[in-house]
Amino acid sequence: MKLIVGLGNPGRRYARSRHNIGFMCLEAFASKHKRRFVFDKKFNGEWLKFGDTVLLKPHTFMNLSGNSVNALMKYFNIPVDQILVIYDDLDLPTGKLRLRAQGTSGGHKGIQSIIENLNTDAIQRVRFGIDKPINMDAKDYVLKRFSKLEGDDVITSIQTTNQIIKSFIEGMNFIDIMNTYN
Repeated sequence: MKLIVGLGNPGRRYARSRHNIGFMCLEAFASKHKRRFVFDKKFNGEWLKFGDTVLLKPHTFMNLSGNSVNALMKYFNIPVDQILVIYDDLDLPTGKLRLRAQGTSGGHKGIQSIIENLNTDAIQRVRFGIDKPINMDAKDYVLKRFSKLEGDDVITSIQTTNQIIKSFIEGMNFIDIMNTYN
C-alpha cells in the first residue's frame, strides 16, 4: 500500500487558498479519474482508495496533519517509504515544484507535524511554490487565493503534480521521479 497526502485546511473558507494547494492537487487527480473523497472520522480526514494507494486530505487543520496521517498509515499498515506528501512552500516561486526524499520542515507546520508523528524526516515530498508575500504577514498571505496572473502557472504545476502522483502510484522509484520532475 501507498499513501499520498495533500496538505490543507478543511472548510470553504480555505478551499482555494495558497495553503490548500495539496488539497487542490489531490482533488484534480480524483476529478480526472472521476473519483470522490469521503470523510472518515477514524482518520479525521477525507480519503479515497485508488488501487493499492490511499489519497488523504487531513481535516486536522495544517498544524496537526501528522495525527491524521499517522492514523491512516497505521490502519493500512503503510511503510514510511511509501508515503508522498504534497504541500505549499513560501520559499519557491509560484508554481515551481521541488521534490525531496527527506529533510527538515523548513518551518512548514504541516510537514513538521508529520515528521514528529512519524518520528522521521525521511518523508518523500512535493513542495509546491506559492512565493513569498510582499508587505504582508505570511499567515495572512497563505490564506489568500492565487491571483489571476498566477493562474496559468498554478494550473500547469497541478497538472505536473498529477503526473508525479501517477508515477508514484505506478511504482516508479522516487529518485527517478525526482530526476524527472526537479
